[in-house]
Amino acid sequence: MTLHTVDLRTTGQFPALLLDYLDQKPSLEAFYSSFPALENFQEVIAKKSSFDAAKRKTLVDVLETQYKGLPHYPDFSLLLDEKTFTVTTGHQLNIFTGPLYIIYKIITAIKLARALKEAYPEYNFVPVYWMATEDHDFEEIASFHLFGQTHKWTGEHKGAVGRLNPKELEVILKQLPDKPLLFAKAYLENNTLADAVRCYMHELFGQYGLISIDADHADLKRSFLPVVKEELTTSICEKLVSQTTSELNALGYHTPLNAREINLFYLDDNLRERIVKEGETFKVLNTELSFSEEEILALAESRPELFSPNVILRPLYEEIILPNLAYIGGPSEVPYWMQLKGVFDHFNVPFPALMPRNFALYINGHQSKKARKLKISYKDLFLDEVALRKTFIERNSERVLDLNAEKEEFDKVFDAILSKAVAVDQTMLGAVKAEQTRLLNSLKQLEKRIVRAEERNHESEIEQLLGLKNKLFPNGIAQERYDNLLSFYINDPEFIQKLYNAFNPLDFSYNVILEE
Repeated sequence: MTLHTVDLRTTGQFPALLLDYLDQKPSLEAFYSSFPALENFQEVIAKKSSFDAAKRKTLVDVLETQYKGLPHYPDFSLLLDEKTFTVTTGHQLNIFTGPLYIIYKIITAIKLARALKEAYPEYNFVPVYWMATEDHDFEEIASFHLFGQTHKWTGEHKGAVGRLNPKELEVILKQLPDKPLLFAKAYLENNTLADAVRCYMHELFGQYGLISIDADHADLKRSFLPVVKEELTTSICEKLVSQTTSELNALGYHTPLNAREINLFYLDDNLRERIVKEGETFKVLNTELSFSEEEILALAESRPELFSPNVILRPLYEEIILPNLAYIGGPSEVPYWMQLKGVFDHFNVPFPALMPRNFALYINGHQSKKARKLKISYKDLFLDEVALRKTFIERNSERVLDLNAEKEEFDKVFDAILSKAVAVDQTMLGAVKAEQTRLLNSLKQLEKRIVRAEERNHESEIEQLLGLKNKLFPNGIAQERYDNLLSFYINDPEFIQKLYNAFNPLDFSYNVILEE
């Protein structure tokens, strides 16, 4: 296996806000706390060192309850130690792990915890997978792609996805070419999707020290209660996020989030709906539920588990209940966390180091051999189809296909013609220039026809090249955002270990992993 890295900017896949953040542009310093360089984590640790001991105890109690029945689970008591911290990534509960990048997120978190332990041996670092169990967008988690086929969980499903019945996935398990026992056990032996995901994540990554947390829990929500109450009564987050968003937009950046007046959902069985305020009344959309301010605050006090943060408040909730140092996110997550810096400052919660996950393109041995045969480098594979064709022809043709030399001679001829024409009549300048432009355009069209003719001479190789491109970027989508873990894991049980060996969490490049 050979590892190559590609600059993120050359791939054309990443937003300017993320790229400029990684370049540490001074104009962005106000939107984050500590840049994620290894030497900066001492500062991050210092800011989180006052994390409340009672919150640690609650966290450990909840984790021990959630992991009950799983074999060889971690010693959670380590989290009671004031010198133990977490590094976290999170995602929705996509079935069968979803796209590869979810696996990449988790491995990045694991590798960061290991790197921090080596750099700061007096502390402990625990990688955490924040399961987005309260999310209610069923469509986003309900399908995955495997060996060219899309598998979809069908049916009507409402409310938090973490509470769904995973046994319904038996239909899909029966369709798979090799019934993966890992997922059969997880989905068929657990009563909720949250428990099932914890089960298979523990099986895949428990040996690396990963802890999966389900924050849909009353005891954890109680720590978040002051934020819930303030959000209900002041709409403070909408003001703060709007201000930060305006500042980022003024710098020319696109921002992915828009805050609402109330950034909370009402959460119950088969129900997760927005809380809105109409006059002096709080209502739960698409229900008959309504409350006065006094009633909804009393409800929050007695049953905090009924209040679920949306994307604006979820990061704050995470940082309130975890002794967390870093959040590992995707190319849109890091930018939206930057929109939330003012919210963290308002609530006096330390802002974590923001890190992009590792990005990767995995090229198997057969594909590597084909790329070498076609004389195409791994960097070329990030080009669009038109540019890839052009690069291939330029590299493989034995002929000079451009007409650059002829265009230069053509320009010299017209310079001479122009000189003669304007000597006779100055008004002929425009006519000569127009004719020159017309004939140059004709040369450009001829040049394109010559290139297309040469492409026909290499039609077989170009078809192979585009076939390879489509395998690695199916339907024009990056492999990591389309293919599923099982596409590789079924035939190579060492796949995860190979990724673990390849990834460097603090190298913000695109990894190209070549099997020889």
